[in-house]
Amino acid sequence: MDIKLDPSRDDLPLMANTSHILVKHYVLDLDVDFESQVIEGTIVLFLESGNRFKKRSSSTKVACPSESNEACKFRMPEPCQIPVTNTKTFSSKIGYNDFVICGKGEKDTSGKDGNHDNQEQASGISSSKYCCDTGNHGSEEFLLVLDCCDLSVLKVEEVDVAAVPGIEKFTRSPKLRNQIVHELMALPTDRWREQLDYYARCSQAPGCGELLFDTDTWSLQIRKTGAQTATDFPHAIRIRYRTKPQGRSVTWTSDQSGRPCVYTVGSPINNRALFPCQEPPVAMSTWQATVRAAASFVVLMSGENSAKPTQLQEGYSSWHYYVTMPMPASTFTIAVGSWTEMKPETCSSNDVATERSFSPSEAHFRYIGVCGHMEYPCRFQKSSASTQKIIPHRVFAPACLKGACQETLLPLIPPCLSAAHSVLGTHPFSRLDILIVPANFSSLGMASPHIVFLSQSTLTGMSQLCGTRLCHEIAHAWFGLAIGARDWTEEWLSEGFATHLEDVFWAKAQQLAPHEAQEQQELRACLRWRRLQDEVQNSPEEMQVLRPNKEKTGHVSDSGSSIIRHGLNPEKVFMQVHYLKGYFLLRFLAKRLGEDTYFSFLRKFVHTFHGQLILSQDFLQMLLENIPEEKRPELSVGNIFRDWLESSGIPQPLQRERQALAECGLAQQVSAEVAKWVRVNRRPRKRKRKDREEVFEKVRHRWCELIVKHKYTKAYRDVERFLQEDQAMGIYLYGELMLSEDPRQQHLARRCFELSREQMDRSSAEVVAEMLF
Repeated sequence: MDIKLDPSRDDLPLMANTSHILVKHYVLDLDVDFESQVIEGTIVLFLESGNRFKKRSSSTKVACPSESNEACKFRMPEPCQIPVTNTKTFSSKIGYNDFVICGKGEKDTSGKDGNHDNQEQASGISSSKYCCDTGNHGSEEFLLVLDCCDLSVLKVEEVDVAAVPGIEKFTRSPKLRNQIVHELMALPTDRWREQLDYYARCSQAPGCGELLFDTDTWSLQIRKTGAQTATDFPHAIRIRYRTKPQGRSVTWTSDQSGRPCVYTVGSPINNRALFPCQEPPVAMSTWQATVRAAASFVVLMSGENSAKPTQLQEGYSSWHYYVTMPMPASTFTIAVGSWTEMKPETCSSNDVATERSFSPSEAHFRYIGVCGHMEYPCRFQKSSASTQKIIPHRVFAPACLKGACQETLLPLIPPCLSAAHSVLGTHPFSRLDILIVPANFSSLGMASPHIVFLSQSTLTGMSQLCGTRLCHEIAHAWFGLAIGARDWTEEWLSEGFATHLEDVFWAKAQQLAPHEAQEQQELRACLRWRRLQDEVQNSPEEMQVLRPNKEKTGHVSDSGSSIIRHGLNPEKVFMQVHYLKGYFLLRFLAKRLGEDTYFSFLRKFVHTFHGQLILSQDFLQMLLENIPEEKRPELSVGNIFRDWLESSGIPQPLQRERQALAECGLAQQVSAEVAKWVRVNRRPRKRKRKDREEVFEKVRHRWCELIVKHKYTKAYRDVERFLQEDQAMGIYLYGELMLSEDPRQQHLARRCFELSREQMDRSSAEVVAEMLF
């Protein structure tokens, strides 16, 4: 299967040739410049090839930006043409003293600097005749293809790892650089700290030859003259590059206190506009990063360590993070801003002792069972981690939201973490940072290794919204991160599990009695059932399928490249069908097995598959093997695929269940309460402004929906405020305003959009613009 893109479609290409060569470790060394809105620096890639990457008889092709039928033409990078006045150079323990950073000042938006840029216009990707071989192609060189977009690549070179002092202990042939890299990557788990140290030293080694490179819309392609196979290609390369202010992987904005900040937004293109990388999930790697910014900023990142700043000259600070658990590059997250830190007021002695047990000393590793993943320092093999209910955690937010965080969020974290542990066991990650992101964040939350982003919308009202969303993101530590989908089209393996588990975690966090927990979960099921009905009625059928590739799920081309269908469709970001249908499938299975049996199995599944990538059949086959014979009638992998995963619309088993199910007691109480308030609201009465302000703060979204529904013009300012401050939830309100067909409400929607569109992420802006215009 070769990559052939149709520019008229909304598919996302994964271009990296991961079947030939894999990035096993990244070392990033970056400077964040808020004046020019650019992140600039270097990334060193440590690569691994194997027997399967050796010379092949046939070629594997990937598109490249040629304008003729000839083979791709690669150029040596031209010297940077930007004046180096006002240049800021920094050094740190992981820094580069011998590189000059091109001048920073005004925003770099032109891309016309004599370097290779990813162009916005379509390239020859869509034409099969414009191709370059990425495997072996006779007398030509091997081609390394990385996913890359919206970046200016300045220089690519091989790293002379043999020049690092002391490196000779890793090989008997110190002049064989690829052998050195191989031996470094092969160090046993109990030497991970030494391994990270030598990765850092190697990343600072001098270059030993520039490499040919070129870019197209979606990729960076690199060659070395004479290297015909992946085995011959350099296994340590350094790329100097800079991001662009309009790059889609990060957003430059202001926080709720008006201070500048930048953060990864969970873009459909993931991190390829932040650094060149291998995007396919199979390219699981570790990383370490040093990031420098003005001393007034805090740098947060996916990292096992709670980094502290190192003060540098000229009012700058350096932050260093690392990860030793191999993860897809798409899970890398960074946020830089003037955040205020909040910690729990008290920490139990048990928490303190357990946190100390996560020190780097190898003596603390006590193996308890065998893991099925590649070797890394795994928490599931630590007896101390298995009993740790609450992992160390911190909250960061703009100063103006400190009070709301301390009142609403901070008290919820320990019970939610403890509840998750009681259901699934060992926390996959050793610590957790939670950041309240700016108002332009288009979701209620996003989970990454060791860090969770939450929308400010979760802080309003009662603890229900904050607690349930926190539980959802905590659940992603197991499903979505520690256990990932091998094929990104199977999103339900992440979102369906997190949606199902959030109810279970939240009920335990509230310490509800069993009947209360059941009633609460039934009420939430009723609400989700109605939401799912609306979703399938108002979305394309082809986007309602949870396993769209069917028997081809998990398949890639010979090179490893693939396509994510509808991955660039802006509407897909806001669809909930994979959340809801996945949730109802898991709920159906839990009922069939019985709750106790199901969650006992789930712990077993987590222990078996953590640190690995899975497909739907991996979960279903193991589940069916654990179901007693008497509970298996009409339950098979094939039937589940047919009824739940490979069909659009409402699954038939769910239709039958909802038709037969009477409304639960709690839902009946809610219906009666609604009827009562409908009667009350028919009575004429005066409302003080203070009362309305209190209502607005507690139930902002529902209050605004009622304003729109009843055309309550006196409160339109509340709607305007909500649309600007709560963009994670406000996008749906734009639809309500336009569907009303009221000219005044439609004018309000368009005016709010004009005020907010510059701060909105691209997908949100496209969806809202389609509604309004």
